[in-house]
Amino acid sequence: MTAPRPSESGNVIVFILMAVVLIGIVTAAIRSGGGENANIDSEQLAIRVAEVRQHVSEYERAVAFLIQNGTSEFDLRFAHGDLPSDYGTITTTPENQVFSRDGGGASYHTPAAGLQLIAGQWEFYGNTALPQAGSSRPDLVAVLPNVTQAFCDQINKGNNFTPPTPTDDGSCVNAGTASRFDPSTQFPASASNTMNNATFSHLPVTQACVRCADSSLHFFHALLVR
Repeated sequence: MTAPRPSESGNVIVFILMAVVLIGIVTAAIRSGGGENANIDSEQLAIRVAEVRQHVSEYERAVAFLIQNGTSEFDLRFAHGDLPSDYGTITTTPENQVFSRDGGGASYHTPAAGLQLIAGQWEFYGNTALPQAGSSRPDLVAVLPNVTQAFCDQINKGNNFTPPTPTDDGSCVNAGTASRFDPSTQFPASASNTMNNATFSHLPVTQACVRCADSSLHFFHALLVR
């Protein structure tokens, strides 16, 4: 057999190196085009949605525990160092506090980055009567305000709501500072906010993401249905 000449061996090595470089360029182009990054984003969103569901379930269990141990629904409290001072002080009647070891024992979870268009903490309200959940009296809800459309879609898909996003045509489940469930404000005599039941693909509703009249999106979960 005739051994390859030095010039031919050199050309083969050059061709191999060029092929490696081209493969690297194509791979980088695919990744920058959104193939892999999009999958990562979708996976991270799914993880965050699952975490949010776990957190509100923990809050709900803490409320149920307090009620079972004799705390009045009007005496429930949501004070925590990361929450607005409107919610009170956690050392005040700690046995009624959702986030106190001496009360409900729940851990407060600051919302993860990327879920909200306007970063903010959890809110707790008692002014909305949820669609066909319990009576016509207002229910106690946890609200993650100003969420993204992607988060909203994922939550509603998980709850088997079909598009478009259900609407809250009333004063909005994210009722604002004046309606926070705090030492001075709990449940009004009757619900000051009701949702558009016809926009939900099935009833009753205890968890969903809704669009309010100002087009903002808010996730809610019932902590206590009345």
